[in-house]
Amino acid sequence: MSGEPSDEELEKLRQEKMEQLKEQQGGEGQAEAAEAQRQQAEAQKKAVLRQALTDGARKRLNTVQMSKPEFGEKVEQQVVALAQSGRLNGKVDEDQMKALLKELKPDKQSFNITRR
Repeated sequence: MSGEPSDEELEKLRQEKMEQLKEQQGGEGQAEAAEAQRQQAEAQKKAVLRQALTDGARKRLNTVQMSKPEFGEKVEQQVVALAQSGRLNGKVDEDQMKALLKELKPDKQSFNITRR
């Protein structure tokens, strides 16, 4: 026996390498599909918001998102849910947005410190 692999061993190694490459490509394809699906959902949400909010309400929501991103996202989700369920009568104007923001605003926590 010389130190060279036989044809059968070479073919087996090639097959294993091909399987590894297919698995890697499959993983990348899933990540790309998930990213595409996320972008599509984001675009759909923006379209619903565009239809459901007036310009003033949209500006107010954008201002809230810049200062408190988590709270802004929560308000967005609420508006989208209301619009998709059909509970919105017409577009949400700025006064209605103010009322919605007050309703969803978390209660402030107060701390009483007593000294001894």
